[in-house]
Amino acid sequence: MREVPGGLRKTLQIDGMHCASCAQAVERALRAVDGVASAGVDLVNERALVDVAGDVSDDVLIAAVRAAGYKATREDRTATPDTLVEHDVERAKGARRRAALAWALALPIVAWMIPEMAWGVMWPSPLAFHFGMLALAAPAVFIAGGPTLRSGFTAAVRRAPTMDTLIGLGVGASFLTGVLAALAHVGMMPSVPDYSGVAAMIMAFHLTGRWIEAAARGRTSGAIRALLGLGARTARVARGAAEVEIPVTDVVVGDLMIIRPGERVPTDGVIEAGESSVDESLATGESMPILRHVGDRVIGATINGEGVLRVRATGVGEATFLAQVVRLVQQAQATKVPIQALADRVTRVFVPVVLALAAATFLAWWLAPSALGQIATAAGRFLPWGSSDASPLGRALFAAVAVLVIACPCALGLATPTALTVGAGRGARSGILLRNGEAVQTLSRVDVLVFDKTGTVTVGRPQVMDIVSREIPADELLALAGCVESASEHPIARAVVAACETRGISLAAASDVRAIPGRGVRGRVDGREVWVGRADWLSAEGFPLDAWEAVIARMEDAGTTAVGVAVAGRVLGFLSVADRAKPDAREAIATLRGMGIDVVLLTGDNERAAHSIAAEVGIDRVIANVLPEDKVSVVRGLMAAGSVTGMVGDGINDAPALTSADVGIALGTGTDVAIESADITLVSGELLAVVRAVKLSRATFRKIRQNLFFAFVYNVVAIPLAVLGLLHPLIAEAAMAFSSINVVLNANRLRRARLG
Repeated sequence: MREVPGGLRKTLQIDGMHCASCAQAVERALRAVDGVASAGVDLVNERALVDVAGDVSDDVLIAAVRAAGYKATREDRTATPDTLVEHDVERAKGARRRAALAWALALPIVAWMIPEMAWGVMWPSPLAFHFGMLALAAPAVFIAGGPTLRSGFTAAVRRAPTMDTLIGLGVGASFLTGVLAALAHVGMMPSVPDYSGVAAMIMAFHLTGRWIEAAARGRTSGAIRALLGLGARTARVARGAAEVEIPVTDVVVGDLMIIRPGERVPTDGVIEAGESSVDESLATGESMPILRHVGDRVIGATINGEGVLRVRATGVGEATFLAQVVRLVQQAQATKVPIQALADRVTRVFVPVVLALAAATFLAWWLAPSALGQIATAAGRFLPWGSSDASPLGRALFAAVAVLVIACPCALGLATPTALTVGAGRGARSGILLRNGEAVQTLSRVDVLVFDKTGTVTVGRPQVMDIVSREIPADELLALAGCVESASEHPIARAVVAACETRGISLAAASDVRAIPGRGVRGRVDGREVWVGRADWLSAEGFPLDAWEAVIARMEDAGTTAVGVAVAGRVLGFLSVADRAKPDAREAIATLRGMGIDVVLLTGDNERAAHSIAAEVGIDRVIANVLPEDKVSVVRGLMAAGSVTGMVGDGINDAPALTSADVGIALGTGTDVAIESADITLVSGELLAVVRAVKLSRATFRKIRQNLFFAFVYNVVAIPLAVLGLLHPLIAEAAMAFSSINVVLNANRLRRARLG
C-alpha cells in the first residue's frame, strides 16, 4: 500500500475471475464504494489496485467484491516466490484435473456416438443410448464443470452475466436435449435430437482451454516471480568482531554486511570498504559488470565479482530497489492502455447482446425455419451437421447453443492484459520500468523525443577545463567559486568543488547562499558577496562584461560553458567547464532517427556549447538558453504542433517537463524526483536504453493490436456462421478455446522480442 494523490493505494487478491466480464464486475463493485477514487483489476495476476480518497477499510472493499460474487483477500506481502509459484501450480493442476475428468467421460461418448452419427444406429437400443449419454455426460458437466456452472449462475442471478454464463447456458441446453430425447422416446413429448453427449465434449474443450490458459498465464506473470526469486536468502553481517549469517529479512538499516566474491548483495547499501566488479544485469539489463568503489551505492540481489565488499545497509524490505521494481511491474500490469477502452465497451454489452442473439436465433429457427433451413440444407452437402433431417426444434437448439458457445468474449478480455503483463515483465528484466499501460501505447506512437543535455546526453560529470583570472591568482578565483558552489548539487557546482579538491584547496563556509535555478549561485565569503554563474545572468545583474567578451566567445566556441566569478561589483574571471557526451549517445540518436523519431536537444546552456554537443552526437534541432521553468513551455509547444512528444531527462529541473510531456522518460541515474515524475524509468542511465524502451513499447502495442484484431475478427466471422446453423457447437467451443489460448501464447512471444 502506498500513498497516492488524495489518499492511499490498496491491493487486493481476487479469486474466481475467469474472463473480462468478471474483471469488469469486480471493478464496478469497487468503484461503487464511497471513497474509492479509482479501481483497476489485473485479470492475469488476479489482483485489484484500488485508490481510495477517503477512509475506506480493506474490509469494506472485500465485502463489495464478495457481494459481486467473487472472493477477495488482502495482499499477502509476506508471500515468497515459492508460495507464489505454488499458487499458480496448484491452480493449473486443478484445471488439469477437471479437464482430465471431462475427457475421461467425453471420449467414450465420442466412440458411442459414431455408429449413431454414421449409420443412425443407437446401440444397443435408443432408450439405452439416451440414458447412457446422460449418465456419462452428467459427471463431466456437473462435477468437472461445476465451478463454471456455479460462476455463470451466480453472475446471471446478479444480472451481470459473464463468459461462464454463456458456457453454462450452452452446456445446460445441450444436456437438456438428452433428457427431452429420453422423454420423447417413451412417448411423453415430440422427438428431439440428443445433444447431451455434445454437452460433455463442449465442457471438456472448455476445461482444456482453461487448463492451457492457466499454464500460459502462469508463465505470463512469471516475471514478478523471477524478480522476487533473485533476492538473497541470507546475509553475513558484522556483530562486534564476529561475522554472523542471518536471514535477509532480519537485516536492518545500518547493518554492516560482508559480501564475498560470487555472492548476491543481500539488500541495498553503500560500500564502506573494498572494491569489486558488480553484475547489475538484473537492474540494468546490461551483462557487463560495473566496477564499484568505496562510497558507491549497490543494489540488493546484484552479484559481487572478485573482491570482498563491506556494505552498510541503507534499504530493507519494501524500501529496496528490487521491491520497488516489483511494485512498478505489478502497477503497470494492473493498468489499462487507452485502446483497451474499446474492448471494455464491447465486452460490457457483449454478453447481454449474445444472450439476446441466441434467443432470437432459437425463435427464428423454431418458428420460421424455412429460409434458414435452405442454407443449412445446402451446406449439408459439405458439412455433416448441415442435414435437413432434424426437426425445427432440434435445429433451433443446435444453432442457439452454437451462438452461446462461440460468442464468449474471453479472448477479447485477455488481449490487452496478457500482452501488457509480459511487456512489463520483459521491460523490468531489461532495466525498463513501466509505470502504467498508457505509457506503452503513447511511447509506441512518439514522433518527437526531447533530450535534456546535462546528465542525459552527457555523462553529467563536468570538469573545470580552464581558468582565466586577471586580478587574482587562478586558485584564489577557483576557491571563491568553490565556497559558494559547495552548497549546490548542480553538476557544474560539483565540478568546481571537485577541481578545488584536486588542487588541495580548502574551502571556507559561505553564508547567505542562494541558488538561482538555471542561472547561478551567490553567497557571502569572508564578508564579500560572491556571484558565480552564466555570463548573461551576470550581465543582467549589472556586471560589465565588455572586457571578457573574447574570453567568453573562445570558451563557448570550444563547446564549453563559461562560468563567471564576480566580487564587489566586478567580474574577476571565468571558469571553462565542459561535460562529455555519453559513449553510446551517437549510436542511440542515430537509431532513434532511423526509427522515424525526431530528436531535439533542450538545455539551459549557451548556444555554442549546446550545438557543440549536438553536433558530436548527431542532433540537428537544438533549443538552448532555456530556463527550467521554460522547458515545460517548449514541450507543450511541440505537443500543440501535433507531435506525440516524449521528454527524456534525469535532473530535478526536468521533473515539470517530464510530467507535461505525452510520455516522460527518466534515467535511473538521476534524482528520485525525476523518476517519480516519469511514466518510464530507465535504470541503466544509458541512452541506448531509450532505444530499447521504444522498441519494447512498439512490440508490446503491436501484440495488443494483433490480439484485439484476432479476437474481434474471430467473433465477427464465427457468430454469423453459428446463427445460420453452419457451426457445430463442438467446433464452436474448440474454436473459442483456441482463440483464448492463441491470445495468451501470442503475448508470450514478447519474451523473445529483440530490444538490442
